[in-house]
Amino acid sequence: MSKKLTKNRKKIIEKISKKKYSLEEAVPFIKEINFVKFDASVDISVHLGIDVRLPNQMVRGTVKLPHGTGKNICILALVNKEKESEAKEAGADYVGLDFIEKIKSGWTDIDIIIATPSVMNKLGSIGKILGPKGLMPNPKMDTVSTNPGKSIKEIKSGRISFRTDRYGIVHSSIGRVSFSNQYLLDNIKEFMITIIRNKPSTSKGVYIKSIHLSTTMSNSISLDSKSFFNA
Repeated sequence: MSKKLTKNRKKIIEKISKKKYSLEEAVPFIKEINFVKFDASVDISVHLGIDVRLPNQMVRGTVKLPHGTGKNICILALVNKEKESEAKEAGADYVGLDFIEKIKSGWTDIDIIIATPSVMNKLGSIGKILGPKGLMPNPKMDTVSTNPGKSIKEIKSGRISFRTDRYGIVHSSIGRVSFSNQYLLDNIKEFMITIIRNKPSTSKGVYIKSIHLSTTMSNSISLDSKSFFNA
């Protein structure tokens, strides 16, 4: 099995050139060099020209991908009793403040937590658990909402959150290998438009340093940002 994977890796590396691919070239090519048998995630990494030491240069926000990510997002709604039925009807997988105690015992089998402003003061005791996992609700990420039902529906239909890591890189899944080329093109364009719109006013010089596209366990390829984003 390992020899077969090694051969596949060698074939992939031989196909990848050091050039920067246009988006139209990259999407079909990234599928071609994918060798796993499951429906792999298509991922994008964008290295930004920001100073990560400055809080006002942190890039984060949300974007509604036209065709979603192809992944079923598991949502916990931490809301008061009067909002529980709204959250359940909107599609939340888990609902209710009882889950705070479950989180304290180590349970975090969720992708996103939606909370109403009125319950945020109850989350201090689990902040050290949620924070490192990126699960702490945040108004800037639209995960603290007075309208949890609307937020849950938007996330289930393709809204994703993003933020730069400590190296100034934004990582995100933007679809699956099974998506049509056009669906992936649409998602990538919408994602990049949002990243560009979120450029900090204090950021100087080149904003989009590099863009790489990859699939689960595949090598990445470099995209030519100037050819289609004018970034």
